[in-house]
Amino acid sequence: MELELVGVSKKVGAQPWLYALDMVLRPGAVTVLLGATQAGKTSLMRIMAGLDVPSTGQVLIDGVNVAGVPVRERNVSMVYQQFINYPSMTVFDNIASPLKLRGEPDYKQRVTELAEKLHIDMFLNRLPAELSGGQQQRVALARALAKGAPLMLLDEPLVNLDYKLREELRDELTALFALGNSTVVYATTEPGEALLLGGYTAVMDAGELLQYGPTAEVFHQPNSVRVAKAFSDPPMNLLPGKAVAGGVALSPAFFATLDLPAQADPALTVGVRSSALRVTPQDGDLALTGSVELAEISGSDTFIHLDTPLGSMVAQLTGVHYFELGTRVTAYFHPRQLYVFDASGMLLRSPGREGVR
Repeated sequence: MELELVGVSKKVGAQPWLYALDMVLRPGAVTVLLGATQAGKTSLMRIMAGLDVPSTGQVLIDGVNVAGVPVRERNVSMVYQQFINYPSMTVFDNIASPLKLRGEPDYKQRVTELAEKLHIDMFLNRLPAELSGGQQQRVALARALAKGAPLMLLDEPLVNLDYKLREELRDELTALFALGNSTVVYATTEPGEALLLGGYTAVMDAGELLQYGPTAEVFHQPNSVRVAKAFSDPPMNLLPGKAVAGGVALSPAFFATLDLPAQADPALTVGVRSSALRVTPQDGDLALTGSVELAEISGSDTFIHLDTPLGSMVAQLTGVHYFELGTRVTAYFHPRQLYVFDASGMLLRSPGREGVR
C-alpha cells in the first residue's frame, strides 16, 4: 500500500490540531511519528485509519482519495496505548480471530509463532482479564500482526510495558515488521525508539510536521532547533553564540573554529549532543569546566548535569560513574561535533557536514 497525505489538516472548532502537511509513506517500510504528548501524532493516525475526516486535504491510498471512507471499509490494523482485546475469548482465540476470518489453514502454527515472539505463549488458554496490562497489550500486538493488514498503525504500543520488556520487544518488532509486507506507522515520544526501529521518521510538534525522511538522516541533520530538541534524549545542549571571523564565539573567552556559510547571521545557536561530551580529552578538544548539579544513572549510562560559564549542560557518559554534588568536572568535546543554527532556528552546520546551506 502506498499512502500519501496531501495538504491534510484538522481543526476542532477553532482550534487547529494539525496544520496542513504533506507526506508520502514508503510502501512496506516503518514510519515513526516522533513527538511529545499533544504533538498531533494520534490525530494524524486517526485520519490515516479513517476514524476521523481531515478538515482539508486528501488521503490517497494507491492514488485513490479515501478521505471520508470509514475505517470499517479499509483494511487497517491498529494498536493503541490502551489495549483492546475480546474479553470473552482466550488469548489464543484473540490472536487467531483475523486468521480464521481469512480462512488461514495453518492459523494454529501462526498463533503459536507470534505468541512465542511476544512472550505470551504460556498464556494462550487464559482470558485477557487474567493477564497483566502489559501482557494484554502484547495480545493486542499479536492480533494486529496476525491480521497482516497492508496498513498497520501503532500508537505508542509499548508505553505500558516495563523497561526490560520494551527493549526486547523493540528488537522483536523490528524483525517482525521486516518479515511482513505492511506499511507500518509507529507513534512514540522516545527518540531512542525511533532510532532502534529505523526506517523513516516524521518529527512532529504542536500539530506541525517539522521534518520527514530516513531516520538516520533526520537524526544527524535536524533541519531546525525544534527538530534537534525533539530528536534528542536528553535534549541537545543549546548555547547562544556569535558568528566571528573563523568560527563561533560562545563567550569572550570561548571560541570554536568552524567553517560557516559566508552569509551566516551574527546571532547563532550552537548545539552539542550530550553523548558528544566526555570527561577524558582527545586531540583538538575544547574544554569546559563546571560544577556537578546532579548525577543520575539510567541503565548503563550516567548523566551529569553541569553548571558551566556557558550555562547548564548535560553530559551522557557510557558506564556507571559516581560524582559528588558540587564537584568540579571538565567536559571535553570537539568543534566538529557542534551543530549551528541561525537566528531563525534553521540548521547552518552539522557534524560532518559543513555549511548545509
